[in-house]
Amino acid sequence: MDDLSAPVVGTYSNTPREPLITLVEAREAVRLLMHFAEVADGDSEEELDAFALATDIAGRLPSE
Repeated sequence: MDDLSAPVVGTYSNTPREPLITLVEAREAVRLLMHFAEVADGDSEEELDAFALATDIAGRLPSE
């Protein structure tokens, strides 16, 4: 079975392409994840996962 957490490797073209997600979209995704993490009941695994994902993504975004 493939290791889904392994980094993606390959040969990439030098031609310009659209990003998978824009900075504006990434910030909105973080905002929504944080919102859902904060309005949950406080103990669900999904809430903790949403908070962890939002924190991880936010840490990778450039500051304004």
